[in-house]
Amino acid sequence: MTSHFTIDDVFAAARRLDGVAHRTPVLTSRVLNERVGAEVYLKCENFQRVGAFKFRGAYNAISQLSAEQLARGVLAWSSGNHAQAVALSARLLGASAVVVMPADVPASKMAAAKDYGAEIITYDRYTEDRTALGRALAAERGLTVVPPYDDVRVMAGQGTAALELVEEIGQVNALLAPVSGGGLMAGCATVASALCPGVRIVGVEPVDGDDTKRSLEAGHRIRIPVPHTIADSQAAEIPGELTFAVNRRLVDEIALVTDDQLVTAMSFLFDTMKIVAEPTGVAGLAALLAGQVRFPGARIGVIISGGNISATRFAALIGRDAQALA
Repeated sequence: MTSHFTIDDVFAAARRLDGVAHRTPVLTSRVLNERVGAEVYLKCENFQRVGAFKFRGAYNAISQLSAEQLARGVLAWSSGNHAQAVALSARLLGASAVVVMPADVPASKMAAAKDYGAEIITYDRYTEDRTALGRALAAERGLTVVPPYDDVRVMAGQGTAALELVEEIGQVNALLAPVSGGGLMAGCATVASALCPGVRIVGVEPVDGDDTKRSLEAGHRIRIPVPHTIADSQAAEIPGELTFAVNRRLVDEIALVTDDQLVTAMSFLFDTMKIVAEPTGVAGLAALLAGQVRFPGARIGVIISGGNISATRFAALIGRDAQALA
């Protein structure tokens, strides 16, 4: 299937999303540029609907379902952002949604999915298989599964973030984005490699969630224990099958960042640019600030993938009193 996944799929997704998804801002910072010695362009998907890039893929996938499928409803499994994206997309398209979420997901993400109208089914991420649980429930209820990443329609939707970035600022020499299941990276890498000749594509993972790095080094998908990291959106055990096929061809390297480096990047964004982002959202920026990747003098695109974090958790992570954020 991935051999047929091209930038044309992303162009088609962009047409479906036109007027529905937000065209998120691309922001720059003189301080950041001086710090890393390059021109950095932040594609701020924390300002997307539901607070993350996930809305792009979920809406693109659900909008292509038949009237019968929409009438029966959809199901997704997610650590939070995809759950919200599916819930809102389903509501906009007149369908019901069931989402399977880890019981320990940040409360703000679960509450948001409920507010968008989803029925929530919880599970233990360390002892239960969310995919098996979700597929069994979908079969029992006749629901259509909307995977969080391993779906060409989802990948195409996510790729529109990079498409908008290049349309706005022109070609980049490097593109950085967080990697979990791989849908965002697969879509964005497809766009960047087609529109920016010679671009270097870098995925970023937490040090304790390096399944994609290990898989690329091995040449096949590697499963790791469920990661323990503050980057809850990157707690994947294994790359997606379809996404890995794309990323194996297009991704040049995987950089790893620690939880402390993620917090440093969150604090930098807030203090310097007045932007709130969740840990996964700043993975690419964290790699730059920590010197894990260096592109002196280059034009660098960075996907800030999401901003779904409560004020209380944000304050706790960066070591400040919650009242200081008021």
